[in-house]
Amino acid sequence: MSSANEFRSAAAERILVKDGAYGTLIQCEGLKEADYRGDLALNHDQKGNNDLLNLTQPAIIRKIAESFVSSGADILATNTFNANRISQSDYGAEALVPEINRAAALIIREVIDGAGDGRKRWVAGAIGPTNKTLSLSPDVNDPGFREVTFAEVKAVYREQIDALVEGGVDFVLIETVFDTLNCKAAIMAALEAEQELGRELPIMISMTLTDLSGRNLSGHTVEGFWASVRHARPLTIGLNCSFGAAQLRPHLAALARSAETLVMAYPNAGLPNELGCYDEAAEETAAQVREWLDEGLVNIVGGCCGTTPAHIAAIAGAATGAAPRSIPAPPNTTMLSGLEPMVLAA
Repeated sequence: MSSANEFRSAAAERILVKDGAYGTLIQCEGLKEADYRGDLALNHDQKGNNDLLNLTQPAIIRKIAESFVSSGADILATNTFNANRISQSDYGAEALVPEINRAAALIIREVIDGAGDGRKRWVAGAIGPTNKTLSLSPDVNDPGFREVTFAEVKAVYREQIDALVEGGVDFVLIETVFDTLNCKAAIMAALEAEQELGRELPIMISMTLTDLSGRNLSGHTVEGFWASVRHARPLTIGLNCSFGAAQLRPHLAALARSAETLVMAYPNAGLPNELGCYDEAAEETAAQVREWLDEGLVNIVGGCCGTTPAHIAAIAGAATGAAPRSIPAPPNTTMLSGLEPMVLAA
């Protein structure tokens, strides 16, 4: 049975749990620039380059992954949110992108395979949005200007995906999507990698909302976003980051009604305070997620910014015994999308 089919079978039986935030736990380590840099000969300041720690501090990443396994996570994402050539150019570390991604995937694969409890778990190769956007111009005086092209972004994602696959990921997780066109480039890169591999490479897609109206930065509603990406037949579709669970609930409900695939959502631990920290206690986050479960909105839950192993353990506890969301039958309609969906009845 393929990883995707095993995953679907497990998700049909129970709510699955994704891990939490690597960045939050890395911050708790109090690392200095030299800790990030290690023995690597790099010219730029590396403080804050969390992805580089897969090479220079693998024991820290392994410890974090093990803490999420102990908290009840079924899906562990790689610590590779910014492990792409565009984002790593800020640190002068572009040449290390393949090595970072391979190392990240190997760390998580080793943690899962070494858990020794007989429980099936999966590795999701995390693909972040980069710090460039294909849909919008960074120059208010030149709306047509773009810093990157679609082909360039696709190539950047392809390099990352190939290395993650070499490291042993089960799925490609295209997450925190603020620009739908960037996501399209990542989808194309994953589909081309799948074709070259000659085997299935399942895709998970997760959108992030930039305001309470329920749109991402490029303007799509959750229904419009689904209409834009459903052609890729993702293993999961969902929402992450954005806000806390309470603010995400109406938008998650809209997506749950629309999507004929598994829905995965992993919120922040509430909203950040004035210092950018997250104060929401694990029990409070879990209580809000429990409302999602009671309404049958999700198949997989987890945590994003500010969520710790304690949050994941509380969410896993809330998910125990909860019924998974029922996946609706595909509609007999044509669904098109501008910023909102246009549905043509058969």
